[in-house]
Amino acid sequence: MTTSLLYQTIYQLSTEKGIDAQIIISAVEDAILVATRKYYKTSEDLQSHFNKDTGLVEVHAVKKVVEDVQDSDHEISLEDARKYDPEAAVEGEVRILKPTDVLGRIAAQAAKQVIFQKVREAERDQVYAEYNQRVGELVNCTVKRMEGPDVIMDLGRTEARMPRKEQSRLETYQIGDRVRAVIKEVDRAARGPQVVVSRADGLLVRKLFEMEVPEVYDSTVVIKAIAREAGERTKVAVYSKDADVDCVGACVGMKGMRVQSIIRELRGEKIDIIEYNDDALIFAANALSPAKINHVSVLDMAEKHLEVIVDDTQLSLAIGKKGQNVRLAAKLLAWHIDIKSEEEKRQEIESQMAAMALRGAPISELKGLGDKTLAKLREHGIESVEQLSQMTPEDLMQIQGVGEKTVDRIRRVVTDYFERDEAGEAAAEAGPEVEAAGQDLEEAATPAVAPTPDAEAAAGSLVAEEASAPEEATGGEEATGPETAVESTPAPEESSQLADSSETIQTKTPEGEGEGESKDEPATSGEGGGGA
Repeated sequence: MTTSLLYQTIYQLSTEKGIDAQIIISAVEDAILVATRKYYKTSEDLQSHFNKDTGLVEVHAVKKVVEDVQDSDHEISLEDARKYDPEAAVEGEVRILKPTDVLGRIAAQAAKQVIFQKVREAERDQVYAEYNQRVGELVNCTVKRMEGPDVIMDLGRTEARMPRKEQSRLETYQIGDRVRAVIKEVDRAARGPQVVVSRADGLLVRKLFEMEVPEVYDSTVVIKAIAREAGERTKVAVYSKDADVDCVGACVGMKGMRVQSIIRELRGEKIDIIEYNDDALIFAANALSPAKINHVSVLDMAEKHLEVIVDDTQLSLAIGKKGQNVRLAAKLLAWHIDIKSEEEKRQEIESQMAAMALRGAPISELKGLGDKTLAKLREHGIESVEQLSQMTPEDLMQIQGVGEKTVDRIRRVVTDYFERDEAGEAAAEAGPEVEAAGQDLEEAATPAVAPTPDAEAAAGSLVAEEASAPEEATGGEEATGPETAVESTPAPEESSQLADSSETIQTKTPEGEGEGESKDEPATSGEGGGGA
């Protein structure tokens, strides 16, 4: 059976567009139906049918057969109905052919527009049905043209659109460039290309890892989270289901070959591969690499708020350029992160402790205020020294029973309290230094070495000479005896010098004794001098 030329054309068009031929035939039928209705300007119930053999579209007016005609557009008498169909009967239907060869150019143009619209809608439905199931898939596309900030990509059967927000910041595109992108979404209501592709989404990094790393493809290594700033840096958290497989090493590859291929595809974007941990504190420390973390604590579990303490030298590294490192780590964890240095944390704790100390001191600690005055202050809600110190004399004067003298006394007592507090802190700070100084003095006064035998013999002879001195010596002379005995011992300076070497000790000890005897000569008798 031969088919008409029109049907062959419709079949060819359906093959090119990838849509069903019946959809195009229905579009042609609807177009001729609209043109016929406009030409005849009637409200009759019209139906169209495409004849594949002749290539003509036949239009019929369908009317109901009745005995008494009330609506001539939709009803027909039995006598008139049998002119078109001899077998027509009451309550039946009759089809009346409407000539279409009388349709003019305007009707043909209207039919053409209807056909184009129907075909376009069918094509869009076909694209949506196909690509809506492929959202998240990695596709190869070619840059076709530029439309303002958007880049139009050629996917083969259809076009795709890459908006500015889905483009990498550091990438530029030229017509004809071949790139890899992921299908982000399919917009059915878009006027232009329905398929939206992206090179800035973290899903692109995930698909590239699945291509390059077999362990990720077979789910031995799982990518738990990705935080990305396209064109600059990406953090990837990975986890291994097999204890014998190093998740980070598998993603990096031998000499970094696997991750380097991904970096080249992303045009030099930096990638940090981090080991995932269920413990948020350990995961946070890993996510802030390459900075070294000293301590991580949870401030608010409900609000997911963390505090991270680092060394002063690591603070800038932990924060990153323009806060990039901590911002990506916060995205990776889905927690809010506060980073502080050790010095900042120490100052914060000191200020909190000082505030707590002042705030917690009751007014009963103030010495010099009577019970009645304290009772009046408590009646007005003044319970702590901090509250009392912040009140002005005018505020105190408003308390019943408190006069100028009482205000002056309160001021003096509060001032004395804070001065005692400051003095106590200063003493506490100076205590270790004074104690250390006392220990140094004790060590200096203690002989470093035991006295030599020669020194003991010299000391014994000196004591014997003192004992043989005349009893009629004056009180001043008697006083010199102990002085001589004291001076005969090595001086602290000599003792420190004696600690240097044993030879120096033995040499200087007799000299010290001789000097002691020469100094006693004027105060002793001739016998003492002769003995010397």
